Amino acid sequence: MGLTSLTHRFAEKIDWYPKEMSKEERHLVFKIDWLVLSFSCIAFFTKNLDVSAITNAYIAGMDKDLDLNGDRLSYANAMYYVGYCLFQIPSNIVLTRLPAEYYLPAAEVMWGVFTLGHAFVKTYKQLMVMRFFVGFTATACWVGNAHIVNSWYTSQELGKRNAIYGCVYPLGAMFAGYLQSAAYNNLNGAHGLAGWRWLFVVCAIITIPCALIGVFFCPNVPDRTRSRFLTPREKELCVARLLRDGFAKTTGVDKGLAKRIFGNWRIYVFFVVGNLFWMTPYPSGIPYALWLDSKPQYGVSMVNNLSTITYAAQIVSIMVCGFYSDWRKNRWETMLYGGVLILVCNVLLLVWNVSDGAKFFAFVGLGVANGPTNLIVPWLAEEMSHDLEARSASIAILNVGWVVINLVVPLVAWPTSSAPRYFGGYLWSVITSVLEMILLPLPIYLLRREKKMGIDYKKAIRAMADDTVAGLEEKTEGVSSIIAESADADSTDEKREFDSKKNDINLTVTSV
Repeated sequence: MGLTSLTHRFAEKIDWYPKEMSKEERHLVFKIDWLVLSFSCIAFFTKNLDVSAITNAYIAGMDKDLDLNGDRLSYANAMYYVGYCLFQIPSNIVLTRLPAEYYLPAAEVMWGVFTLGHAFVKTYKQLMVMRFFVGFTATACWVGNAHIVNSWYTSQELGKRNAIYGCVYPLGAMFAGYLQSAAYNNLNGAHGLAGWRWLFVVCAIITIPCALIGVFFCPNVPDRTRSRFLTPREKELCVARLLRDGFAKTTGVDKGLAKRIFGNWRIYVFFVVGNLFWMTPYPSGIPYALWLDSKPQYGVSMVNNLSTITYAAQIVSIMVCGFYSDWRKNRWETMLYGGVLILVCNVLLLVWNVSDGAKFFAFVGLGVANGPTNLIVPWLAEEMSHDLEARSASIAILNVGWVVINLVVPLVAWPTSSAPRYFGGYLWSVITSVLEMILLPLPIYLLRREKKMGIDYKKAIRAMADDTVAGLEEKTEGVSSIIAESADADSTDEKREFDSKKNDINLTVTSV
C-alpha cells in the first residue's frame, strides 16, 4: 500500500474530508492542502519564531546588555506593533491585486533581514528601530496567509485547516524557547557574540530560505491561481466547489469596497467579540514567562523550557477545537466553552494568593483556552463568503484591532515593572472575560435574525452561480454537476427574493 493511499485512509478516519466528497474532489483537496498550508504554515512559523525571540533573549541576557530596565521590554514590544499595525489593511487590499506567490515571500525576506539586525544592535534605540521594521515588514504574513487559507476551503473544511494554521503560532514560540536554550548553552560567547544574539542569527538563517517555498508553492486564490501543480480541470473545480458552498468569486476592488465592509454589521460585531476573545488569554504568554523568571529555583534554561508548556497546551486545544467545530458545524459553541475556562483562570490569577500549583493550572488553562480563539477568523470568513475582497479587508481590520490592543493595553495593564503580580493586568483580564461572555451571543442573534428576514448570502450565491455552471460545461464534463446538485429547484425565485431584500442587509450595530 502506497504512502498516498495510507494518507487518504488516515484522513477518512479523522474526518479530514466530508464523507460525501467524491474521490476526485478528495484528491484535489489533498493537493490544495499541500499547496496552501505548506507555505502559509512555514511563513507563519518563521514569523512567530522571529517575533517571540525577543522574550527569550530578554531572559537570556539582553536586558543587561542593552540596559532594558523598567518597562523598556514593553516599549520594545509596542514598537513592533506600531510597525505591524500601519500596513495591515492596505497590505491585504494590495494582496487581492498582486501575485501572492511573489508578494508574500518578498515580505518574508525583508523581515528576516531585520531579524538578523537584532544580533548586532548596541543600544536600546537601535533595538527600537529594528522592532519597528520587523513589525512593518511582517505585516503581510498573518493577515495575508489567513486570507489565502480561508479562500480555498468550504465551511466543513475551514475549522480543521485553520487549526493547522493556528498551531503554527505556539509551535514558533515553543521552538524559540528551545532554540534560545540551545544558543545559550552552546553558542554563548562564540565569535564574540552573546547567546541571545545568536538566537536572532539562527532565526534569520531559518527565515530567509523559507521564503523561496512561497515562490514555488503559494497558489494565490482559486479564481486567480497560476499554480503549475493544478490542472486546468482542477482549477475549474476549485472555483466550482466553493460556489457550491456559497463562497463567491472575486468582484474586484472599487469605490464601493468601503461600503461593502462598513455597511454591514459583521465587521463591527466580529471586531469587538473577536478582539475581546483574543486578549483574554494574554497572561499565558509574557506574564507566565516572567512569573517563572521570578522563581529563584529556576535557571535560564529551565525558564525557557517551562515557558513552552502553555504553547504545547494551546496546540492540542487548537486541533481539538478545530475538528470539533467542523463536526458540530458551528464555531460559537466551542468558543463558549473556552470563555468559561478563561474566566475561571483569570479570576484565580487576580486573587493571586493561591498555591503555585493553582497558578500553574491557571496559566496552562489559559494556554488551553487559546484554542477556541482560533475560530474567530473562520467564523468571520464563513459569514463574509459573499465578498472575497471585503472578507480579506475585514480579516485585516479585525487584526488591526488586536494589534492596537496589544500596543496599548500591555503598556498600561501589563508593564514589566509590575511583574509578576500584575494586579491591574489580571483585573483587566477578568473584566474583558466577562464582557466577552456577554457579547458572544450577539452575532448568533443577528445571523438568525437575517435568516428570519429571508436574507441568506450562501443561497443567493448558489442561485447566481448558474451562469458559471454554463461556462464550465463547455470546458470540462462533470464539473457543473457539482454545483447543480446543490442548487434548489426554486433558485431563480431565491435570487429574486434575495435581490428584493438586499437593501435590508446593511444592518449596523446601532440598529440592533
